[in-house]
Amino acid sequence: MKRLSTGWSRRAAVSIVAGTAIAIAIIVAAIGPAHTQPPPERPAYDLLLKGGHVVDTKNGLSAVRDVAIRDGKIAAVAATINPAQALKAVDVHGLYVTPGLVDIHVHVYGSTGEAHSYAGDNGLFPDGFTLRNGVTTVADAGSSGARNFEDFKLHVIDRSRTRVLAFLNIVGAGMRGPKFEDNLADMAPEAAAQMAQKYVGLIIGIKTAHYTGPEWTPVENAVQAGKLANIPVMVDFGTNKAERPLAELLTKKLRPGDIYTHCYSGLRDELIDGKVNPGMWEGRKRGVIFDVGHGGGSFAWRIAVPAIKQGFLPDSISTDLHIGSMNSGMKDMLNVMSKFLLLGLTPDDVILRSTWNPAREIHHEELGNLSVGSVADVAVLRIEKGQFGFTDHYGARMSGDSKFICELTVKGGKVVYDLNGLSRPDFNSLPPNYTAVGDSRWDGLNPAH
Repeated sequence: MKRLSTGWSRRAAVSIVAGTAIAIAIIVAAIGPAHTQPPPERPAYDLLLKGGHVVDTKNGLSAVRDVAIRDGKIAAVAATINPAQALKAVDVHGLYVTPGLVDIHVHVYGSTGEAHSYAGDNGLFPDGFTLRNGVTTVADAGSSGARNFEDFKLHVIDRSRTRVLAFLNIVGAGMRGPKFEDNLADMAPEAAAQMAQKYVGLIIGIKTAHYTGPEWTPVENAVQAGKLANIPVMVDFGTNKAERPLAELLTKKLRPGDIYTHCYSGLRDELIDGKVNPGMWEGRKRGVIFDVGHGGGSFAWRIAVPAIKQGFLPDSISTDLHIGSMNSGMKDMLNVMSKFLLLGLTPDDVILRSTWNPAREIHHEELGNLSVGSVADVAVLRIEKGQFGFTDHYGARMSGDSKFICELTVKGGKVVYDLNGLSRPDFNSLPPNYTAVGDSRWDGLNPAH
């Protein structure tokens, strides 16, 4: 027998292999892959807060509702949502579900190490004081000026889990004590406005504070900067001076939408002979906003009690958080909010002034509400009943029977604080060698992946 050539053998082998491959392809196309399974369908929602009393003032809602979250946004608010539709459902019956709290007066430029300075040792890093109190957004109230704002941004704003916005101090050097804050030559409106325009939305206002002289220059220059940048001004009116009375500030100097903070301090004639200063009423009619700004020296029962009885309520509740207030009468946002329960405001009144009102005051109306499509910042609060004491900045005490407690905080759709483990499985239900139990789609604390 004649032996076949090597070339013919190779061609034949290739033909056989090709034919086999074609046949297999035809069969696979006809019957499909033997063991392929479709990917599991993703639940409609990442996180569901079920059965809480929702207070969302923007949308006129104060009722028991379920709140569903997907991809960091509010996805649905309804009377009933099936928990099977959610990757994680949390039972919050008996609790208040509110937008993440918005504290528009804090001092959180805590990184420079400068003594006796709100751009230094007087400031605090925010995350240890905010999320555990349901606060998801703060506005630093003038700790930095045009010359050190970018350092503040680098070292604090960009590194914080809390959303940190800022009022820019009209003083270029920032809030660093009388040597700087009394320097009229360092209050340039143009420089402040230029920095605000560089960081639109992050710098949400201009601040003037602590001035001890008789001139109107700090206020006038702050207002000028606010006009140039189209943002509001917040005023801590400094030392009380006959040459610049409070009534003139509120009725002539400030614009509608500008903010007078420390409105219950009693340090600048907020009350005259036991009555609310007529200039405060007139300022309110003109559209000036009145903010609490409790702090370590700006909230007195002897001012707040008669003012509230006379119907002068604050537009926004804020802490003025810093090292001098964190352990004194102020303590934290929920402690300040609880004082207004004691003063006769309803929970809905207090929540309004801690969410939607401050969000509007700083022109961030995407915050402070639970509208579908809005950022999923949520506070789950309990009103605890008992016997409690609350002190003002002088150390005077009032007794109360109610206070706010934060059970759960959600920031950007993820659980970032959970006081009593409402979102967690009991360890007895887990395998003996369990590790992280959460899912990164809803869990910002213990995600397994």
